[in-house]
Amino acid sequence: MSETTNTNTNTTASATTTEALRERALKLDAADQLADRRELFALDDGVYLDGNSLGALPAHVPARVQDVLTRQWGELRIRSWEESGWWTAPERVGDRIAPLVGAAAGQIVVGDSTSVNVFKAVVAAARIAGEGRDEILVDATTFPTDGYIAASAARLTGHRIVPVAPADVPAALGPRTAVVLLNQVDYRSGRLHDLPGLTAAVHAAGAVAVWDLCHSAGALPVGLDEHGVDLAVGCTYKYLNGGPGSPAYLYVAERHQAAFDSPLPGWNSHADPFGMTPDYAPADGSARGRVGTPDIVSMLTLEAALDAWDGVEVDAVRAKSLALTDFFLECVEAYVPAGRVTSVTPAAHAERGSQVALRCDDAESVMRRLIERGVVGDLRRPDVLRFGFTPLYVGFADAERAARVLAEVLAETAGA
Repeated sequence: MSETTNTNTNTTASATTTEALRERALKLDAADQLADRRELFALDDGVYLDGNSLGALPAHVPARVQDVLTRQWGELRIRSWEESGWWTAPERVGDRIAPLVGAAAGQIVVGDSTSVNVFKAVVAAARIAGEGRDEILVDATTFPTDGYIAASAARLTGHRIVPVAPADVPAALGPRTAVVLLNQVDYRSGRLHDLPGLTAAVHAAGAVAVWDLCHSAGALPVGLDEHGVDLAVGCTYKYLNGGPGSPAYLYVAERHQAAFDSPLPGWNSHADPFGMTPDYAPADGSARGRVGTPDIVSMLTLEAALDAWDGVEVDAVRAKSLALTDFFLECVEAYVPAGRVTSVTPAAHAERGSQVALRCDDAESVMRRLIERGVVGDLRRPDVLRFGFTPLYVGFADAERAARVLAEVLAETAGA
């Protein structure tokens, strides 16, 4: 889809337009079935639109973490590995994430970083694909780390990296393709890629599909099991609100678990981890994706944060996400001076994640001024303003206010 340029011919919106949009925002918030979730989070009077980088803190989490520190660690100490369930946390928390990405229990293990899990997944996928296939296709628009990790995995396994735009993947597939690593949502533009269609194309070519869900999990339905995804990875500190540096997760479809050969076979993934034997024998199931001792404090912080999802349907989250981003784009169109921003986020719902990216001259200065006025988004150099919409705590009044403040900043900087 081509980029959409703001065509508002007025330098400022009329008072009537502003009042009408504010009234609509209030009505939409009043009808929002997820509105009560906002009070579960520690938020100030500003507008927080950076949940696609770091989700807001669920208000109950500090007390839960205090218990981990003072009782579980401080009093029970080593006994907590069994009595507090520390040892089983990677699989238990994985099962909490599973319904949010459309997976049955027993297929997700939590631990390590996204980068480490990408490495595990790509190398294991290449081994699953077998001999005679020597190409790894990687999303040419991917977050840089995925590309770095895939290139390293290719060097280690004797494969060749083939960068390709997601839309061009079907044409690039062939008998030499072993693995395809793709992002479901582009981190710059918010473009949603066709996970079902691309996964089917990869399978038709006899290859293995690995998906990065960092910008989709917790924002939209993923359907890992439904669409036959082979392996997937994702972070938990964005829409899942797990906290800075919270552990990532690895999904291995049940049908691949027996053949999953991790390139990082640590003692935690051993079938008998306390046997301390010199030879490695992998554990069954998702535990095979573990490596070393899990980061328990961060793991249990994430587990507590996931309580905010209890009773929430991902379909309802997706419906609100699309309504929020639609409304924000409408407000930008109404408020922002003509020609000052260009949306690089697709207008079509089928192609949109849960963020809006606006190309803007002097974007760094504009974002700094927005943050000073309480509207927190982020920047992707050189010229993209990113606004992430987390439906659990962002409302329609937030969207209207953010667009209005953006217009004020741009009007003040015109010709500066």
